[in-house]
Amino acid sequence: MVEVKAADTAELKEIFLKYASHADKDERLMTAADFAQKFLGVVPEDGDARTTALITGAADQTKDGKISFAEFQAFETLLRSPDALYILAFQLFDIDCNGAIDLKEFKDVLSMTSMHDLVPFDTNCPLIKTYFGSDGAQKLDYAAFSQLIQEVKGEYLRQAFVHFDTKKSGTISALDLAEILKAFRKGAMSPFVEEHLVTVGGGHASHTVTYAYFKAFNGMLDKLPLLEHVFALACKEGQGKAEREVTKEELLASSRQFSQVTPMEIDILFELCNLNEKTGRVHLDDLRQLMPTLTPSRLPTRGGDAQPPQGAYEYKEISVGMQVLESSYKFLLGGIAGATGATAVYPIDLVKTRMQNQRSTGMVGELMYKNSFDCFLKVIRNEGPVGLYRGLAPQLVGVAPEKAIKLTVNDLMRGKMTRKDGSIPLWGEIISGGCGGGCQVLFTNPLEIVKIRLQVQGEVKDGRRVGAVKIIRELGAKGLYK
Repeated sequence: MVEVKAADTAELKEIFLKYASHADKDERLMTAADFAQKFLGVVPEDGDARTTALITGAADQTKDGKISFAEFQAFETLLRSPDALYILAFQLFDIDCNGAIDLKEFKDVLSMTSMHDLVPFDTNCPLIKTYFGSDGAQKLDYAAFSQLIQEVKGEYLRQAFVHFDTKKSGTISALDLAEILKAFRKGAMSPFVEEHLVTVGGGHASHTVTYAYFKAFNGMLDKLPLLEHVFALACKEGQGKAEREVTKEELLASSRQFSQVTPMEIDILFELCNLNEKTGRVHLDDLRQLMPTLTPSRLPTRGGDAQPPQGAYEYKEISVGMQVLESSYKFLLGGIAGATGATAVYPIDLVKTRMQNQRSTGMVGELMYKNSFDCFLKVIRNEGPVGLYRGLAPQLVGVAPEKAIKLTVNDLMRGKMTRKDGSIPLWGEIISGGCGGGCQVLFTNPLEIVKIRLQVQGEVKDGRRVGAVKIIRELGAKGLYK
């Protein structure tokens, strides 16, 4: 739990005096308008006086219509309580301040809300009768009220759906969905979600919203913090992908550990995340834009300037030592694979070089080799089977570094060319491949020259045979790059 520190008294006093317009002897006081309209900004200046007084009552302990600095300070202390929202709601509904809420108070407060203007709440529903009794005589203390207020949200949404379902078909339009959610769930939606309510409403071309979809959409909004954990778990099970992108199937698999998350909620989440770009995956930036402004997401940005979710779903960083060992292991495997492949095809490469470099035998128009097969047999006859592998050592020396240099430079350039959305343009792919190949050639050209010299020197009968080191000394640095 995040601990909220108490405000500095001097700074709190400065804020209070900024809005306190009423003077009583030597004391400055806030009026109801100062508190509800100017300080909180929850009531317009031409708003209903009754609503203004009701909201001010949350801080006005003496119920005299004025707020002293002591009461303002107590209100700030209340806001730091873990259950501050429930306490404030209880104080708003407890109009007569007797520590209990009766049915009349409950009706009166609901009637002053904007939701009631859109959809009048039916207090004769089974939920209200269960809490207040069939005769409405039961009063609720703080604990009972906090439980009721949690359940009222779902009941009110159900009544709103029924209210807009004028044809009693079990469906409403996407426009109706948007109107209901903007009135009832505005604080639970990000600007992105609010903007695309009609687009995703119903999840299909006809844009008719069933009650199941309506419930799932609201459930998805309520469970966004939990869905962060589902997403983080999917990334973890996907071996901590650098880009942290997961498919819908991976999200569904991870959500199995949380019975309160339904497949339809995952479908709606996935649809919202893929509105801008149909990638078939959910990126952490896509999930982040669904988070409401008042509830900042704990997920990192693509640039990595924030921390990932902590606890069981924390992304584990690989130590430098492990990274070195892993890179060395991959380098060794690549070297072994390259050396094995080079050894297997080397006789073919030698025959190719001899055919390309063949010369006449002394008789005009007669070549040393008739064809590749003839070249193969003559190498074995004149130089033995070992002759087929002349010059193999420089080839083996260069295989592992050659592959490592090409892949490393290519990956480095691809990283530089990657856009913010994770894609790489065609010209970026071309430049990356060209740079990797160019660096590879700079390293392998000297080895290739030495290898070819060793391959062709067997053609000269009784000729002087020299090793790779001797060839390098004779050619020099300039000769190795001819």
